[in-house]
Amino acid sequence: MNKTILMGRLTRDPEVRYAANDSGMAIVRYTLAVDRRRTGNDGQSADFINCVAWRSTAEFVAKYFVKGSKIGVI
Repeated sequence: MNKTILMGRLTRDPEVRYAANDSGMAIVRYTLAVDRRRTGNDGQSADFINCVAWRSTAEFVAKYFVKGSKIGVI
């Protein structure tokens, strides 16, 4: 199994929604900007990774993360 660890900053505030079914499960979406390593004299660039979290993790993200927060995703 492969493992990826991303560290970057949120590009905007997380967007929270709740499932329409009976569970009312929290779902949060956010975009993470991850800087690329510099090679040579190239300018700075970044990759933008779309992320989704559910249930208690989604509630945590919605409560504590804001635009510009630096986070790590495993």
